[in-house]
Amino acid sequence: MNSDITKLTGSIAKVIVGKDETITKLIAALLCEGHVLLEDVPGVGKTQLITALSRSIGGKFNRIQLTPDVMPSDIVGFTMFMQQEGDFVYREGALMCNFLLADEINRASPKIQSALLEAMEERQISLDGETHVLPKPFLVMATQNPVETYGTFHLPEAQMDRFFMKLSLGYPTFKEETDILERTEMHNPINNITEPAITTDDVLRMQEEVKKVRVTDEVKQYIVKLVSSTREDRNTILGISPRGSITLYKAAKAFAYIYDREYVTPDDVKNVAVSVLAHRIILSPQGKTAFSSNEEYITNLLKTCDVPSMSR
Repeated sequence: MNSDITKLTGSIAKVIVGKDETITKLIAALLCEGHVLLEDVPGVGKTQLITALSRSIGGKFNRIQLTPDVMPSDIVGFTMFMQQEGDFVYREGALMCNFLLADEINRASPKIQSALLEAMEERQISLDGETHVLPKPFLVMATQNPVETYGTFHLPEAQMDRFFMKLSLGYPTFKEETDILERTEMHNPINNITEPAITTDDVLRMQEEVKKVRVTDEVKQYIVKLVSSTREDRNTILGISPRGSITLYKAAKAFAYIYDREYVTPDDVKNVAVSVLAHRIILSPQGKTAFSSNEEYITNLLKTCDVPSMSR
């Protein structure tokens, strides 16, 4: 594993017990300047995960609890007239940070969801004729509870498609939960991170290095074959758009970089495919009968699609 990534994952592991795969994929999204939707039940460590990541990098962390009464100004900020200065002054909203936890995004109104996702896509805020550029690096981890529907607003498919990955922490194993109890006995585990493992400049450097990872024509064709096969499948109503293939391409490069390789293998594509693609499709009634979830559909697709041989 890349030395800087090893430092980063080691620092996060001081807070989060297990969940190495989820942590690695979250870092891959960060290296690709992508954002993450974390769908999970309450209490499994979502806030701790993004807080640990921000502390390990030394970036500014904000958290906003999204409820129906949250206003757009809470997200993007607002301008107000300052009598002493005789001019309008911009007051920052929650978005003006390096790491934002948007908790329970499906509880926010569609207007708030749109304001948040627009800033995620454009990396800037336009307000009262002025543009405010968001800091770099910038990562949004939005969460939603899969078991609640009362008082929630469905996240439209077009907005779901803008998330780089959809991840889940899941419940810990028996051994992991025992370790969690021991860690929390004396103090909050987040206090285990006393100083950053890497800096924001290190992240920006790594983001540029990821772009240099090589991808062979065979692997590119494998990515396109995977994505395009979802578009004319009677098991799907909505297939994956070119944005999905671009995201899978970037994520595979990040995965190769994390494991200190200068080239992408088909296994890199397989390792990130479910997290990158599953939330971008809609299964047909037939597809829902054949597969219990979108994730199972993508997993089956990986098994049936021919894997290219590697010729570096």
